[in-house]
Amino acid sequence: MNKKMLVTATLIALIVGFAVATNWYRGAEAERVETIADESTNVLVPGHAMSLGPEDAQVVLVEFFDPACETCAMFHKPVKDLLKQYPERLRLVLRYAPFHHGSEDVAKMLEAARLQGKYWEALEVMFATQRRWASHHHPQPELLWELLPAAGLELDMERMRQDFAGFQIDSIVQKDIADAATLGIRKTPGFLVNGRQLPSFGLAQLHQLVAEEMAAKYTK
Repeated sequence: MNKKMLVTATLIALIVGFAVATNWYRGAEAERVETIADESTNVLVPGHAMSLGPEDAQVVLVEFFDPACETCAMFHKPVKDLLKQYPERLRLVLRYAPFHHGSEDVAKMLEAARLQGKYWEALEVMFATQRRWASHHHPQPELLWELLPAAGLELDMERMRQDFAGFQIDSIVQKDIADAATLGIRKTPGFLVNGRQLPSFGLAQLHQLVAEEMAAKYTK
């Protein structure tokens, strides 16, 4: 074997080895997350988490989202459409993974609005106005203090600021951040369906995983 062939063979071996190692790692990581989810529901679906859909649904979609994440905003409607597709069988649970600068404060604003019964309305305004306050070059999450009431949400803003600064809300956000780390969530949106991660990211992959769990749980 000449030198050129030896180099080529070595490169091929390295590429194959890397691919095998990558696939093994992904499989091992997915198995680790599913094990954690099976052993501790509190890590995946804690009591404080906001949710939509029937609580007795056998398929639970957990979404870790970042309020400033553009992809999270893009997936907002498709995820709601999934709930419409399976109105009696799918439950959506929202968790925070505030990776962007300022996002942790926005998560706290959402929780403060929640204490006044306006969580879902505030979430809609947050995503609808994301381009105004979440510029990656100059994020201004403080603008939401003006944007929320300007959108017609009847909020007691003084009370909201007090709740925003409280320990109760901070502990909720910190719990989500810790659970995201435990589950290996490194980017958003991060989806888990009955504790299973997407094999690769994409809307089609999300639909497929939900369909698989629907078949497993509801097909007699």
